[in-house]
Amino acid sequence: MTDTPLDHIRNFAIIAHIDHGKSTLADRLIQFTGAVAAREMTNQILDSMELEKERGITIKAQTVRLSYTARNGETYELNLMDTPGHVDFAYEVSRSLAACEGSLLVVDASQGVEAQTLANVYQAMENNHAIVPILNKIDLPAAEPERVKQQIEDVIGIDASDAVEISAKTGINIEGVLEALVHRLPPPTGDATKPLTALLVDSWYDQYLGVVILVRVRDGRLKRGQRIRMMSTGTAYVVEQVGVFTPKMVPTDDLGPGEMGFVTAAMKTVADCNVGDTITDDRVPAETALAGFKPSIPVVWCGLYPIDADDFEKLRESLGKLRLNDSSFHFEAETSAALGFGFRCGFLGLLHLEIIQERLTREFNLDLIATAPSVVYKVHKTNGESFELHNPVDMPDGSVIAKMEEPWIKATIMVPDDYLGAVLGLCNERRGMQVDLTYVGNRAMAVYRVPLNEVVFDFYDRLKSISRGYASFDYAMDGYEESDLVRISILVNAEPVDALSFIAHKSVAEGRGRSICGRLKDLIPKQLFKIAIQAAIGSRVIARETIGALSKDVTAKCYGGDISRKRKLLDKQKEGKKRMRQFGKVEIPQSAFLAALKMDA
Repeated sequence: MTDTPLDHIRNFAIIAHIDHGKSTLADRLIQFTGAVAAREMTNQILDSMELEKERGITIKAQTVRLSYTARNGETYELNLMDTPGHVDFAYEVSRSLAACEGSLLVVDASQGVEAQTLANVYQAMENNHAIVPILNKIDLPAAEPERVKQQIEDVIGIDASDAVEISAKTGINIEGVLEALVHRLPPPTGDATKPLTALLVDSWYDQYLGVVILVRVRDGRLKRGQRIRMMSTGTAYVVEQVGVFTPKMVPTDDLGPGEMGFVTAAMKTVADCNVGDTITDDRVPAETALAGFKPSIPVVWCGLYPIDADDFEKLRESLGKLRLNDSSFHFEAETSAALGFGFRCGFLGLLHLEIIQERLTREFNLDLIATAPSVVYKVHKTNGESFELHNPVDMPDGSVIAKMEEPWIKATIMVPDDYLGAVLGLCNERRGMQVDLTYVGNRAMAVYRVPLNEVVFDFYDRLKSISRGYASFDYAMDGYEESDLVRISILVNAEPVDALSFIAHKSVAEGRGRSICGRLKDLIPKQLFKIAIQAAIGSRVIARETIGALSKDVTAKCYGGDISRKRKLLDKQKEGKKRMRQFGKVEIPQSAFLAALKMDA
């Protein structure tokens, strides 16, 4: 039984911009408190996915319980949550923050406050967190702790005079972080005598244990053998195992108020468990559920199709298991004339899409094709009906559309002065509207309203290249606005290829259509007849490329002789090619689909 008094428990999350040292600081805290033996210690120990270690990013928030004996002789229980830094995983961060009372705000002492630093801090403030600023990488020659402290105060508006200066890589002043945690963050609140209420923070599928749930207990106690109830579905289960992460799974007898840990209860199906649900005692249930989380709203949609049609059921099962582990991901079944049966999937951004696709390939051994990513448009028809358009193929004829609205975002870009002109040029080129431009030292903070459709494709890559990697970017949804949008259909040999159709603003439609036709010309192999690749808006063709026919020398067998003999053979070949063009089908190889979509993205 865990007997730690409430005032000796601290629940905290580590928040920061990408690459400011969250996971490295988590490693040092684990090492300093002796949670993992030195021989078992690895870099980014909490990043359990192979993909996370490869890319050097955190994708899933991870929890670990640490035990720390402070300088005052008291022993404290610290529940640490390491969170992702990328804007696409902001939902993961929001859930972690809802389960904690305080945050460590890690800022790189050489780079200063970045866009994602701001976004995460505001989320922490919304959750009424106590925030402890940490200046990391003070061992670097370029570190400027005093300038960054001033920047934190100017930009974020929190007192940074007592910010803890550390180097997570070399281990400088890690004890200072732990002391600040103990003395500056508040303990959790809760009552062990009240009926059980526990927040379901995360879940994942284990092939041996079934569904594993990460919980944060608010009131009451959660014990092994107890019968629990999910308040949203009303389903009841018997708890098989209760435990904590140290970071390995370690079973315990129970979890008390303010504690975090895992629960297994022989849940076999994915639908039984909803992130943000409240768990209570089945016999003495709580009267009201906990607040839970705001549902995540997908920003980017694309179709995922198995290359082998027999894998459709396997893909459905795999998506269900992945949805359990990542509740910000949505999917629904759809069919395509070109690609067969598949799923329309919703993501929080392009990196999220890439990661989900990669995880499906690695963890579930699936070969997939993804269609061009698109955003959700609102279509208002002339008869007064309106609906949300997820797939460009479903766009009705222009004659029945009264107006179309596209989603806009509010983008915050932080960039050094030297690159500001190029960044503003890029935003204007993408139909952006400037809202604000402020300076903090030698860095500018530009706030723009930009159509999401323009950001989905290659905005982030272009931003990084024109600023040599120094610009940071964060965005939030900012409503819908009416716009002049058209659907560009791609036709190969006069047959529309629905997987390649996309929606764009009228002003850029022609250029985009021309570029995708040019790419497909290089990607589709030659046939024995000419192939026309066209981009069309409705019935009007706006761009065309022609793939020449493979030439077969039918006159090779004629050694000299009259020209009429050669002419006869050539005319016969011409007739054959004409017939071929009429009845021939062009098979577009999967590699051409992938390459065209990748370049488009």
